[in-house]
Amino acid sequence: MVLWRAVYRGSGWCLVALTVCVLGLLAGRWTGWWPSPYPATVDLVGVPVLLTYAVWMQQRVDRDKWNAAHMDSPRLEMSLEDLDGLDHEEFEFAVRDLLRRDGLAAERVGGANDDGCDVRAVDLDRRVWAVQCKHRRDGIRGDAVDVRVVRELKGTASEVHKATFALIVTNGKFTSKAVPQARMLGVHLIGRDLLGQWASGTPLWELLEPVPAPLRHPADGRRVAA
Repeated sequence: MVLWRAVYRGSGWCLVALTVCVLGLLAGRWTGWWPSPYPATVDLVGVPVLLTYAVWMQQRVDRDKWNAAHMDSPRLEMSLEDLDGLDHEEFEFAVRDLLRRDGLAAERVGGANDDGCDVRAVDLDRRVWAVQCKHRRDGIRGDAVDVRVVRELKGTASEVHKATFALIVTNGKFTSKAVPQARMLGVHLIGRDLLGQWASGTPLWELLEPVPAPLRHPADGRRVAA
């Protein structure tokens, strides 16, 4: 997966290099400056490469336009004090909105039969996120989220919700046993400090270091429904 992402990110510049080579071959062939022993092969390969390059360049232009249009748009930002003042249901909606801000298609699914998932989200790479929200009215002074919650979410995230990632978000804290257990089980934790950074505008990807940002871009028009 890591190798594929590296290849994907470098493929654009490989296409540029390939296009330059193809242009040289085509120019030489069409002008007679560099005659090719296989002219039909040069045309057969060269023209699709040029068309692919044109599509790639148009996509880059679309992304630049999208970024410019959204650069000055208002971003959803909340303080920890705002989050502390919410009730549990409102907190779930706030987490949903933060996920949407970061480009995910997110919906609140919390309820009596949510199987540990309060918010379900899908990013542009079609990776599914199962998010458990734990709001504490007293914030950091409230009860710590214990290891039981970590195990419950791990047990349902992949089997029930078909999730790629499992995430627990709280405006409070986690117990000393919950943190190493989450690391071992691959459950991501967003405690009060990280939540403050996330709510103030930092993208989720920058907080969860092992999780790379989606390769796709909102301008590609490939959003998926949660």
